[in-house]
Amino acid sequence: MLSRLNDFSPGLATLLKYERQWLADDVKAALSVAAVALPVAIAYAQLTGVNAAVGLYSCVLPMLVYALFGTSRQLVVGPDAATCAVIAAVVTPLAAGDSLKHWQLVMTMTAMTGGWCLIASRFKLGVLADFLSKPILMGLLNGVAITIIVGQFSKIFGFTFDSKYLLERVSGAPSYLTQTHLPTLSMALLTVGVYFAMKRFKPTWPSSMFAIAFGAILVWGFNLQQFDIKTIGSVAGGLPVFQTPDFNVGIIRELVMPALNLAVVSFVSMMLTARSFAAKNGYDIDADKEFRALGLANIASAISQGFAVSGADSRTAVNDANGGKTQLVSIIAASIIAIIAIFFTKPLEFIPSAALGVVLVIASIHLLDFKAIWHLRFKDKQAFYLALTTLLAVLFIGVIPGITLAVLLGLFQFIRTVMRPTDQILGVDAKGVIRSVDTSDKAQPVAGIFIYRFNSPLTYFNAAYFKRRILEQYAKQNGDIQCVIIDAVPCFTHLDLSVMAMLAELDAIFRKRGVRLELAGRKRQLRSWFDQTGIKSGNEGIYIRSDLYLALKMNQSQLASNTVATTEVIAQ
Repeated sequence: MLSRLNDFSPGLATLLKYERQWLADDVKAALSVAAVALPVAIAYAQLTGVNAAVGLYSCVLPMLVYALFGTSRQLVVGPDAATCAVIAAVVTPLAAGDSLKHWQLVMTMTAMTGGWCLIASRFKLGVLADFLSKPILMGLLNGVAITIIVGQFSKIFGFTFDSKYLLERVSGAPSYLTQTHLPTLSMALLTVGVYFAMKRFKPTWPSSMFAIAFGAILVWGFNLQQFDIKTIGSVAGGLPVFQTPDFNVGIIRELVMPALNLAVVSFVSMMLTARSFAAKNGYDIDADKEFRALGLANIASAISQGFAVSGADSRTAVNDANGGKTQLVSIIAASIIAIIAIFFTKPLEFIPSAALGVVLVIASIHLLDFKAIWHLRFKDKQAFYLALTTLLAVLFIGVIPGITLAVLLGLFQFIRTVMRPTDQILGVDAKGVIRSVDTSDKAQPVAGIFIYRFNSPLTYFNAAYFKRRILEQYAKQNGDIQCVIIDAVPCFTHLDLSVMAMLAELDAIFRKRGVRLELAGRKRQLRSWFDQTGIKSGNEGIYIRSDLYLALKMNQSQLASNTVATTEVIAQ
C-alpha cells in the first residue's frame, strides 16, 4: 500500500513517515523561505507584467501541489527569473497593451506548460533532464539574466524604453540616461544600500524583504508619490476568482511552441537544482515523477490565476541552509504567503517599482557566471562554443528564439554524437583481457584477427558511417587478417532494416577478400533479426558468437588449426 502511495504521491508518503524531531528545523526553514519568496514573487509578477497578487498566487497552490507529488525533499517551486522573462517575451506582443488579456494569456500559457509536462511524464520523457547540456543551459541563463538586468534599468533610472530589443536599448543608453528621474534613482540607490547593509550586518535575515519594506515605509510615511516615484499600485488581494479567457482562441496557436520550450527549460533547470540538493542529502530523484509534479504545479498555478513556476534555486538553497528536512517546509511557507495574499495586501501598494527593479537585478546577477563559461574554453572547446552561441542567440535574437535555438542545439548535439561516435580497435593485454589498443601499449592486436567496437547504437543515419569506418580501420591493419569481429553489444540495440542491409553488404565485401565476418554478443536477438530479414548466418553467412571472448577463442583455435594444416602440407 505504501509503495503504491509512493508511486502516486511521493511527498505524501514521506509526510506519513514524518519524524517529530524534524519539526523545529522545518518550521525555521519555512519562515526563511516565506521571507525570501514574498519580495521575489512580487518582483517577478511585475517582470511578467501582472498584478503583484498574481505573484503571491503563483507561490501558494503550486508549492502545496509539489509538496505532495514531488520526489525532492528540499526543492521549493515558485516564480523564476528565466520563466517569467520567457512568459513576458511571448505574451506582451500578443496582449497589445490590454492588461486583462495579458493576465489571461499568462494563465493560458502556464496551463499549456503544465500540460506539456504531464504529456512528457506520461511518455517517460524524464530523460529530457539530460537533453539540454549544462553548457547550453549556462549560456541560456546568462543571456536571460542580462536581458532582465537591462530591462530593469528603466525602473531604476525612471525612464521608459522606446524599443523592446536588447541591442537597441543598449545602443541608446546615452540618450536614455539623460532622461533619468533623480528621485526614482535615489530610491533605487537607497534600496541597494539597505540590501547590502543587511547582508553585511545580518546575513541570515531576508535582505530583499527588508530593503523593499524600507522603501515602502518611506513612500507611505513621506508621501513620496508626490515626487513621481512610481509604486506597484493597487494590489487586488483576497481569494483568486477563476475566470475563463475572453480572447480569440486562435491566439492559443501562438502559445503552443513557446509553452513547449518553457516546459523543457523549466524542467531541466529544476532537475539541476533538485539533483544537486538530493545528492548533498543522500537520496535519489525520479525524473518522470518530477516532470509530473512540475506539470501539476503549473496547472495548479493557472487554476489559482498565477503564472508558470519552476524549481527556485535561491529558495531551495535557503531551505537547505536552514535545515529543512521535508516538504512540510513548502506547506508552511505556502500557508504564510496565502494569509498575506488574502488578508494583508494593502501595504503592498506602497512598494516602489525602483526597489523591485533592484531586487530583480540582484537576483539576475546571481544567475550570471561568465567565469564558468570562460573556463569551458580550456576544458572542452565544443562545450564553450555551445554556451557562447546560446548566450549570443538570447542577446541578439531574443529570449524565445534563443531558447528554441538552445533546444535545437541540444538535439543536434545528441544527433551528432550518435551519427559520428567514437570507435575502438580492440586487442588483448598480457593477462588475456580484451581492451582498447591505444598509445599505452597495454593491449596488442591479435594476429590474424581484427576486433572492432562502434560506440553508438546503429541506425539508418549512421549505418553508412559505420561501414566506412570499419573498412578504413581494417585497411590500416598489418598482417594477413582472416577474421573481423564486431562487438555487437553497444551498437546492435534495435532492428533497423537499413543497418541489416549494410551488414549484408559488409559481409559480401569481406567474403571477396577471403575474410570471415563475426558478431559477438546479443546472439539470440541477432539470430531473430537475421531470420526476419533473410540474412544468412554460420558457414554460409555471418557468424554470431555469444561474446567477444568466445569469438576470440574460436578464431584463435581456427587459426592454429589452419597453421598446423599448412605446416603439414609444406612438410609433405
